[in-house]
Amino acid sequence: MAGHGAPESNLVDASGLRLGVVATRWHVQLVDHMVERAHQAAKACSVAQVTTLRVAGSVELPVVAQALARRYDAVAALGVVIRGETAHFDYVCRSVTDGLTRVALDEATPVGHGVLTVDSMEQAVDRAGFEESSEDKGWATAVAALEAAVAVRSVILSP
Repeated sequence: MAGHGAPESNLVDASGLRLGVVATRWHVQLVDHMVERAHQAAKACSVAQVTTLRVAGSVELPVVAQALARRYDAVAALGVVIRGETAHFDYVCRSVTDGLTRVALDEATPVGHGVLTVDSMEQAVDRAGFEESSEDKGWATAVAALEAAVAVRSVILSP
């Protein structure tokens, strides 16, 4: 299980913060549920505003995440990439991971990486936050990004 050893996804007081969510249109049933869970997490954390934008695929996530990072306190990037029979999976996963990391560092805005990179549809369902899922990456990604935003805010506001 990918989540083995993961910290508990506790709530954080993100009052007044704004969360941008960018999500793919691939595997829409899974991603739509992850977006819904991210919204529920934001509400539970008292986020002031949540905006969701959609993109075609995972490779497009970083550029929209960057635009959101320039206007929001935290960003959650959500999608699903399932391994196929070619090296395309590796290129997409590396591009997305490197791109989202670069955005977070360049913009000094937390970007949660909630792109499921799995070998099968079954693995994706198990991580997408359904009642029978062992993980809830939509919720966990939003909370992680918000927790980091609260930490960044505390550094910026500290004397």
